[in-house]
Parts: sequence; C-alpha cells; structure tokens
Amino acid sequence: MKLVNYDSSWKQKGYELPEYDREKVRKATKENPTWIHFGAGNIFRGFPAAGLQKMLDEGSYDKGVIVSEGFDYEIIEKAYKPFDDLSLLVVLKSNGSIEKKVIGSVVESIIADAANTTEWDRLKEIFKNPSLQLASFTITEKGYSLVDSKGDYLGVVVNDFEAGMDKPMHIMGKITALMVERYKNGAAPIALVSMDNCSHNGDKLYAAVETYAKTWVLKGYVEEGFLKYIKDEKKVAFPWSMIDKITPRPDDKVKQMLLEDDFEDTDLIITSKNTYTAAFVNAEETEYLVIEDTFPNGRPPFEKAGFLFTDRETVDKVEKMKVCTCLNPLHTALAIFGCLLSYQTIWEEMRDTELNKLVNKIGYVEGMPVVVNPGVLDPQDFIKAVLDLRLPNPFMPDAPQRIATDTSQKIPIRFGETIKAYHNSDSLNVNDLTLIPLTIAGWCRYLMGIDDNGNEFTPSPDPLLSELQGFVKNVKLGDTNLDKDLLKPILSNDKIFAVNLYEVGLGEKIEGMFKELIADKGAVRETLKKYLG
Repeated sequence: MKLVNYDSSWKQKGYELPEYDREKVRKATKENPTWIHFGAGNIFRGFPAAGLQKMLDEGSYDKGVIVSEGFDYEIIEKAYKPFDDLSLLVVLKSNGSIEKKVIGSVVESIIADAANTTEWDRLKEIFKNPSLQLASFTITEKGYSLVDSKGDYLGVVVNDFEAGMDKPMHIMGKITALMVERYKNGAAPIALVSMDNCSHNGDKLYAAVETYAKTWVLKGYVEEGFLKYIKDEKKVAFPWSMIDKITPRPDDKVKQMLLEDDFEDTDLIITSKNTYTAAFVNAEETEYLVIEDTFPNGRPPFEKAGFLFTDRETVDKVEKMKVCTCLNPLHTALAIFGCLLSYQTIWEEMRDTELNKLVNKIGYVEGMPVVVNPGVLDPQDFIKAVLDLRLPNPFMPDAPQRIATDTSQKIPIRFGETIKAYHNSDSLNVNDLTLIPLTIAGWCRYLMGIDDNGNEFTPSPDPLLSELQGFVKNVKLGDTNLDKDLLKPILSNDKIFAVNLYEVGLGEKIEGMFKELIADKGAVRETLKKYLG
C-alpha cells in the first residue's frame, strides 16, 4: 500500500479517503487560488489542511490549498512531491484507538526560493491573482524575527534591505517581495494570517512586513504607495489567531501500526536542517483554531472545518485562558516535578496520584478564578479536555525534559499573571495560593540538578540557567542552615515572575517550601503529599 496509489480497498483497513474529485479541485485551485500557506510542517498537514479536507468532502468548498516552504526546502522535495502532495493523518485518541485519513486537500507544493526561477515565478503568479484571499503561516515565532539576541538586524535581513526585491533570503523578505507583486498588479486585498503559537502573532507578522516595506520605499526600490497599501487595513489585514494542537515527530509506535496494515510509506525523513517528518503525520485528537475575522478579500467558509471566528479582543482572551491557566501552567508544573521524580513522559506523570492532583488543583482551584470566559470556548470544557484527554494520552510521548526548556522565559506568563491577578483582586487573596508557590519552589529545587533520589541530572537549556544555578550551587540535600537570603535574587526578580514575589507576600512562603523539598532524599514526594492532602 503506497500513498500515491490509494484506492477504495483501503477502506476495509479503516482508512478514510478523499470523497471529492481531486483533479478537478487541483485544476480549479491552480487557475484561481484562494489560499496559500507558508510552512510545510506537521502542524499544517495535521490541522488546517485536514480541516479543508472536511470542507471538500462535504462539498462546502471546491478549492484546495497551495503550500510553500521558505526555510527547509527538503520538506517539499522529500515529503510532498514524491507523494503527489498527499499525506496520511493518524489521529491518536486517548482511549488508545486511532483514525487514519488520507489528506488530499494540498494540491500544489512550492519551494519559496527566489533563486529558483521556476518556483519563484509560480509564487509571483499566485500573488498577482486577485482571487487569492489569504496567505497563512506556521513558520514558528523565529520566522518573524528580523534581529539577533542583541537587537541587531540579521545578516540575511541586511542583505535583503540592500539588494531589494529580486532575490530576498529571509522568509519575511520573500513575503514582502511577493506582496510588491500583488500591489503592482492591481493591489487586490488580502489577509496575511499567522497561525503560529505566539502571542499577538498578527502584530509580529505586520511588524516584519512593514519594516521591509519602509526600508525598500526609503531606498527607492518601490514607490511609497506600497507602504500605504500594507498599512491600509481595508486592503491588507493581519488577523490575530490562537492555535492549539500537538503534532509531534513521527512516532515509532504509529509507524509499526501502519506497517502492520501493509502501508509502505513509513520511512522517517530527517532533513539536513534537522526537520523530522514523514509521509504520515501523527496528531492528538483535540484541536482549536480561533481567528480574528478580518479578511478584506473574503475567505473560505472555514467555520465548516470547526475553526472559530471572532474579534481581536476575544482571540486575546482565548490565548490568555490557554497560556495563563488551562494548559501551559499545567505543562510547566509537570515538567518541573517530572524531572525531579525521574519521569520521561507526560502521560506517565498523569498516572501519578500526586502529580495528577497537582495539575488538577492548579487548574481548577487556583487558576480558574482569574480566567475570563472568552465566550467562543468554555474554560471548563477546555481544561477538562486537557486533563482528561490530552495530557494522559499515551500516544503523545512528550517529555517533561523538553517542556522544561526555557522555563525562566515562560514563568512570567504561566504563573506570574495569575499571581498578579490575585494580588490586584478585591475578592481573592494571594496568600490562598499554595500549589503555584509550591511549583515555583519546585523549580528552585530543580535548578540544583539533583533528583528526588539524590542523583544528578542535567537541567534543560535555559538562557538564565547558569546564572540561576549559581544561587543554589552550594545547597545540599539535608541542609538546615541555609543563608536566609539564598533565594532572594531569584524570587525578587520581577522579570522572571512578572512580580517581586516578596512584595506580593509569597517570597517567604516559597522559601519555606524550598526547605521542605531539600530536607532529604524523597522529600519532593513527601512535600507533594503534604500539600495535596
């Protein structure tokens, strides 16, 4: 069974197949495209492209999507073109069952390389066409950044600024150059839609495109009208969105299941840029995509695919609900204590009595009182799916060690916002918080690099790791005479916690919990039991 040769016999083995005339859809799309997507990774194939498939199957839409990749060209060359742009979506359910769907909604794949004349000319042709309604993106947050850690423009960006629109190298330069083509050929409206998992993603996309536009106008490469076009919300929109779905690397267990079906295209593809992909995508069943409904040239009826459309303020509320309360803080708590208790997967942690209680109470008891219901998604339903379906899913082999990466950068949003909300509230008392402070104390304990059995482990990468570890480097399990100011440099740092924890009344509480966590081998487990009852 090879993907490019799928036929009706596959249904007997439980595979769902496209229910539409794919060649007809491909022809209509190539002639008058409405949607192009940049970023050919697993999240795109496992979510937006699969949503479009549903629309095509039920006949609520008649155009496919064109995908382009501007960073890792091998994804197109090795995971798309050899399979006629088809992919197999394997949906991994928490009850252990799976769904297998052949996705055919992607009808053309293009390398976004300005040095490749054929491919680049095709992209320009697409952007010139007034039928194009949106260009969307899953290129990671780094894809929108034009500067390095010091705030200086990246070398490729400087080169793009100097060289103009002919052969841009940075993905944002490429998009801006394609938008110049659209402007010069009638300036038709369009929405540029970031679907990346970062706050206010539409603003990040706008800032990058506007910077390129300003620079090229200033240097005389394009007339000033182009900048006005980019700034005109009735012409070019940059909606905000919130996306949530886990599509991890191709999994060996899934590969084995497919081989047992005689599905042959299971080889793992690792590109020279270290992208892990395959002809199949494994993904969790739960998914959310909330988009600000600002599309000046219209849009496909994506609500038929389950995408939620609303205003900018509501997108912001949904994002805060997710990252401040209902998902991300729970992930971080599991990451910290999972490393200390020597777990290797999140789903195994959810079978741990104390850790399961910990995230349930952080979410439902301590976090939920400060959540603003966004309306389009019910916080209670969202967190129930997280705790009952998503985190316990044995098919999702996510590791606490991965999630613990860059914790110092995540804590201000994941815990700091809740602490601030309690502190500023007339009806809530910050001193009633117990498990969020315990998790912060657990993080200080984690920085020691010693697990609950007294064995050394290597903490995950973090830009502040060496600095923070310096404050606890001399602490040993069983120490009783700690310097009273030991944790002050950490807990008073409002850049890490969004507040000075002493000023809001939690500093000393966390210090006390830290002392309990280092009392001896096994103290992490015993302290969790004490506070969880």
